[in-house]
Amino acid sequence: MSKNLYLKNNIRSGYFKKVLYSKDKEKLKKIINNILISLDNKKDVFHSLSKNFNFNFKYSSLVKFKKYKSVVIIGMGGSILGSKAIYTFFRDQIKKDFTFLDNLDQIKIENIKKKLNFKNTLFIIISKSGNTLETLVNSNLFNNKLNNRNTIIITENKSNSLSIFAKKRKILKIEHKNYIGGRYSVLSDVGMVPIFFMGLKIKNFRKNLLDFLITNQKNLLLDSVVKLSHIYKYKKINSIIMLNYAPELNDFLFWCQQLLAESLGKKGKGILPVVSPAPRDHHSLLQLYLDGPKDKLFYVFSLKSNKSIQIKKNIFGKNFAYIKNKLFSKVKEAQKNALIKVLKNKQIPYYEFKISKKKEEILGELFSYFMIETILIGRLIKINPFDQPAVEQVKVLTKKYLN
Repeated sequence: MSKNLYLKNNIRSGYFKKVLYSKDKEKLKKIINNILISLDNKKDVFHSLSKNFNFNFKYSSLVKFKKYKSVVIIGMGGSILGSKAIYTFFRDQIKKDFTFLDNLDQIKIENIKKKLNFKNTLFIIISKSGNTLETLVNSNLFNNKLNNRNTIIITENKSNSLSIFAKKRKILKIEHKNYIGGRYSVLSDVGMVPIFFMGLKIKNFRKNLLDFLITNQKNLLLDSVVKLSHIYKYKKINSIIMLNYAPELNDFLFWCQQLLAESLGKKGKGILPVVSPAPRDHHSLLQLYLDGPKDKLFYVFSLKSNKSIQIKKNIFGKNFAYIKNKLFSKVKEAQKNALIKVLKNKQIPYYEFKISKKKEEILGELFSYFMIETILIGRLIKINPFDQPAVEQVKVLTKKYLN
């Protein structure tokens, strides 16, 4: 694990079955060994983390699209949340303007049509199935703008709606590997094609993806997965509160939210993941968090800022003299440290995720950590982390109501 990423879990024995801890840890070690043995050859989600993983695009085929100054990405859920998280994290380094259409938002579409210069706009349309309703609806609204000079489509190599459309208009189609589900696809073509146009380094994102399986950090992963699997099994926790002190990580946490909810919320099991911006929510939800029911696990995220405003003057009298000459980031750090101290004192379980530098490999590690952890929890609690059967029911009924 990079020295710029710090992880710590503080889940006490009252939240997991201490008697079964060692047994489940040994079981988990065997699961991980089997994953590592087949990692380079078996076509599954873990293969996307392998150094032998191959993309379905050639860099030469993307070069002609680099001239565009604006990029519109159209997708839903895992098809778009990963690239949106990357863009938000590195926004200050990215020269192109990116717009993400990840909902049916008429006002947003109308604003795009008013403001964008479509001669300088690239469209990237992503749907694994090629039949995602919202993606097709949003794409349809740009019908006369989509052509083989300004559009890329990423979808499975099947006769689906997007594939047929790409063939009809001779649009570049990049295959979405069928063994990688949308919410696990950010480190494959789905996320890496957009970051190519962001001007970021793909190889850096994929640099340390296996560190939590093969380095000393493996023990941290083992400990976390076993403890969390017991929490999922024995239902002592109802919510994971993702308290975020770094706005750059907001969209990453929405990616996490989907990953956890859609992968592990099944068969009466599941923990509700809630994204909670801080310190804003200190003044709305913190009272409940700290003094309400003890049924919450906290994930505390922070990012060290290299550029921070200094509060040069205090204009509010001696009672606030302590803020003079303090960095803006120092105020937030003090609030985060105070929160962690209270969590400890109240014996409330928490994880801390602390990033000390904005680098591609750090975000790559975080993506891989959460994917690996989620899948392994699914294995231990005997839930398939790759399907979403209840969602399919809603899709079927939606189509029925529209016919």
